[in-house]
Amino acid sequence: MPDSLPGAGYVFTALFVMFAVTVALRAAPFMALSALRDSAFVGFLGRTMPAGVMVILVMYTLRDVGQTTWLPATVGLAGTVAVHVWRRNAALSTVVGTGLYLVASTVWG
Repeated sequence: MPDSLPGAGYVFTALFVMFAVTVALRAAPFMALSALRDSAFVGFLGRTMPAGVMVILVMYTLRDVGQTTWLPATVGLAGTVAVHVWRRNAALSTVVGTGLYLVASTVWG
């Protein structure tokens, strides 16, 4: 056996260090969250971020809407908003809005 290969002790130590670092990195966000759970700032972000993210996504989606694609985009957006107001289910409203957009773009696109 060549001398350039590491010994079994070295390999097991390296594997243990990798395991410990991986577990610590995966546990760190949960430990930080438990310390920040009662923070007013985190509560504010929890209330305002979902709406802010949705506004950014809508703006990003509608940025390239041209003269020929405005009607399907409007139908999809209106369907998404209507279903979300009716059912308050983000997954359902996303699926319905996407389906309406695809049907409308097939009919009018």
